[in-house]
Amino acid sequence: MIQQVIKARNSLSDFRKNREQLKRFTFGRQSDETDPKTGRPVLTNNLINQLVKTLVGHFRETMGQANPADHNRLNELDARTLEEFLISGAAIQRISHERRPGFDRAMTWVDNVSPADFFAYPLRDPRGIDVEIVGMTHHWSVAEAIGRFADGDRQKARQIRQTLLAMPECIADSPGFERCSIIEIWNRQIVELYRCHDRNEAKIFLVTEAQLPEIAQKNREYKRKNQPKIQIKMELHTRWVGHFLSSSGMELHRIVADNHPFALKFYPLLDGEIHSFVAGLIDQQIFVNRLINLIDNIMSTSAKGVLLFPQDEIAYGMDWDDIAERWGRFDGIIPYLPRPGSPGPHQVVSNPSNCGAYELLNIQMKFFDRISGVSNALRGNAEGGNSAQLYDAQTRNSLAAISDIFNSFRDFLLARNNIIEKKETT
Repeated sequence: MIQQVIKARNSLSDFRKNREQLKRFTFGRQSDETDPKTGRPVLTNNLINQLVKTLVGHFRETMGQANPADHNRLNELDARTLEEFLISGAAIQRISHERRPGFDRAMTWVDNVSPADFFAYPLRDPRGIDVEIVGMTHHWSVAEAIGRFADGDRQKARQIRQTLLAMPECIADSPGFERCSIIEIWNRQIVELYRCHDRNEAKIFLVTEAQLPEIAQKNREYKRKNQPKIQIKMELHTRWVGHFLSSSGMELHRIVADNHPFALKFYPLLDGEIHSFVAGLIDQQIFVNRLINLIDNIMSTSAKGVLLFPQDEIAYGMDWDDIAERWGRFDGIIPYLPRPGSPGPHQVVSNPSNCGAYELLNIQMKFFDRISGVSNALRGNAEGGNSAQLYDAQTRNSLAAISDIFNSFRDFLLARNNIIEKKETT
């Protein structure tokens, strides 16, 4: 089983590496380097973060008011999940039915799952129904793990505590604050079940192979009474087996269920590939940053009020320090000795705007809006003189350009809500 987990995690290693880069570009850490020629830090202008906040804000407007009775605070969880979905292309939540500290009864809980702690294999179907192994790494305290797995058994609680405290990564700065990595693994299994039809009692039920002798005994009784026998038909059914393991591989808990507890969506999952909304903007962001640094370099190296003073025209009794001091004064007067044919001292000012970099940056910013699909109307930046109808039409057109992403996320929410409903009714 550990080998399966390693294979599943390795299958998403490139995705996790790309996700770290996408996070850096989204939250402003686009470059930590300095220019080797000038020693100045490389300038960046974060345009991606604004787009992500705009889309998350629009999603919040469509969610409506939060329900005060919602202990999960789904509005907040879903907004953060959408943010993750736009950045990395992954939306993952775990749904469980359990009693947690501070609550007097078992309830259905929804938790966001970081893709850094998640693994699944294979991943080629956009609906996620082809997954055969799925799980995550929990970072729980020893007390929380005991509360979840001891089942009120003092001996079992003592054994779990000894196992977790022996883990190398379970190091505590203060007693009672130990945190350990616990791996949750769910495997899909195909099992043989037998569908039985008892006409005498008008029942249809499923039994395992171990229960077949009981069915045979009942059939003998029906035969003596000259009643119809129970009809038996073998069927293949899917079940999921969940294991909670310590990092050393010791099983702490085991669950059998009809399905795994994860709602997941990877976008677009074309041939198993994940390409997020932010991933399509990285090249544009890099080019914008390059143009900004180019303009900054041009402005910093262009002549800005340099005084060209012929050496043979310095007035008697003056030196270069006197000339520099008078040049820096707003009312300074600099005497000099004019020479025939010489233009005399004069100021040099170059105009960096003629290089074309500003026009190229303006064009690139327009490309950025077109590629992202987020127009000024969706950002709330209406151009002056436009009518309300035109503004509404521009907003709808912008939403149509990114509707695929929103619809894919809504499909994820629908699947999540179905899992919640099943948890609450069973």
